[in-house]
Amino acid sequence: MNSESKAGTPSKAPQYQFANSLAEQEAQLAANPMMARFAESRRALAGDRHRPLYHFVSPESTLNDPNGLSYWQGRWHLFYQGYPPEDAGRVHWGHAVSDDLVHWRDLPYAIYPYAEESCYSGTALVEDERVIAIYHGTKLGNMVATSSDPLLLNWDKVGDDAVIPLAESEDKPLPYTVFDPCIWRKGEHYYALSGGWLPNGPANKQIRANFLFRSSDLENWDYLHPFIEDDHYTVVNDDGACPYFWPIGEGKHIFLMYSHMTGGQYLLGDYHESRDKFVVTDGGLFNFGPSTPAGVHAPSATPDGKGGVVVIFNMNQGMPTRGWNQIMTLPRLLTLDEDDRLLQQPAGDLESLRTDHQSGEPMALPANEEIVLDGVSGDAMELALEIDPADAPLVELNVLRSPNREEYTRIAFFKHRGNRYRQRLPRTKAMNASSAAMAALPQRYESLISIDTSYSSTLPEALSRAPETAPVFLADDEPLQLRVFIDRSVVEVYINGWQCVAVRVYPAREDSVGVSLRAQGAAARLNSLDAWQMRSVWD
Repeated sequence: MNSESKAGTPSKAPQYQFANSLAEQEAQLAANPMMARFAESRRALAGDRHRPLYHFVSPESTLNDPNGLSYWQGRWHLFYQGYPPEDAGRVHWGHAVSDDLVHWRDLPYAIYPYAEESCYSGTALVEDERVIAIYHGTKLGNMVATSSDPLLLNWDKVGDDAVIPLAESEDKPLPYTVFDPCIWRKGEHYYALSGGWLPNGPANKQIRANFLFRSSDLENWDYLHPFIEDDHYTVVNDDGACPYFWPIGEGKHIFLMYSHMTGGQYLLGDYHESRDKFVVTDGGLFNFGPSTPAGVHAPSATPDGKGGVVVIFNMNQGMPTRGWNQIMTLPRLLTLDEDDRLLQQPAGDLESLRTDHQSGEPMALPANEEIVLDGVSGDAMELALEIDPADAPLVELNVLRSPNREEYTRIAFFKHRGNRYRQRLPRTKAMNASSAAMAALPQRYESLISIDTSYSSTLPEALSRAPETAPVFLADDEPLQLRVFIDRSVVEVYINGWQCVAVRVYPAREDSVGVSLRAQGAAARLNSLDAWQMRSVWD
């Protein structure tokens, strides 16, 4: 890396310079002491029963936000806030690489702090000849580094200081906050958003704000203006941390962020390039409860090259675990339907992890009777179910269930028990429709999916959370389709391609591995069931 002119303390973590050819890099990694250290750390921590097998976990110590998810020269790269043990408390950019978004390989720390004290969250932009990282240096401001080698092992910082400083002078307050940045390119210029807030909400309360900058050389940036218009989806006391801004679908853009109050969110809308403004047309949540304890946290996102966006989140702990903490969710593929509503499904080659397949025969689910599925059990599994709720107002799936229900995690589906909504019209028709015509549109009710950890653990230190409850849009005769990923201390549930809810759980009992179904109030029907045990991605 370039040497900085400002006073600072070098990282105490070992740092290495690598060659610029893939073959030489691989040979150097095979003999690298940090790679051996990471491998030994993974072996030492693997025995923790709550450490996931197929969700990404830092090889040593803890992790925090994912950063700079990107696709470079045929490989996926995940960066994250890593904490080398010998430089405790200072954030470095950890680094892992994957061919399939599922099997990750550790690489050395990528970006090291110096004068900036810590390298906090940011994003990456892939160009033909290089990858650009922009991140928040906690003492200086937003900073830029670049890399062009095959495995993105060598990084050079741009300039000798923050490219967007924290402050100009004490008597000249800035009209923007300098915080987590993201970057893209349009024409001859680079654009960067700085995350943050403004104190001009109701009664001078904080509201989300993200500020736009422009540069021709990555080092000198001009402030333009607040970027987002017509945001009716974030709420008072939100902030706009960890922003990501990418095209999605046909002509739309998505803005992803993390609010320290309400968690992960997204805004959909139109990028008015002539004004350099993002005009919001829709929005929603990735968190349906607080991000702590045991909830989904911040996103990192990148285009998939086919009109979709791949996103991954870190998840917070719900209980202390020795030597490690926090994990990543499975990567999700975000796309839009024909009405420009957001769809979510698992991304990556998860099928390659499946083993010991079991399938269940269709069966009736009698009203008010729990059915324990014989032979279907485990704490590292994938379940795929299709259920016809029929007239049952509630259908529940219990996983990580002990034989006498001392511990279980409850996934509950409430058919058409959510908010009322009206059918959408295309924007051109909606703008010209009369109020009577709008009122005459068919009314629908959302369904709800809920995941409840109230009884997931009998350990006093394992913190449960209020049930995570999210809306799902299902037609009257549409069956419920669930893909459930259970991985030691995490449960992720995908629902009909619409929604995903995820939580951390910490069963104490060795026999908390069962699965059951129940229809409440009226009978339902299980149309199909497939179950797989899941291999570790680290073996």
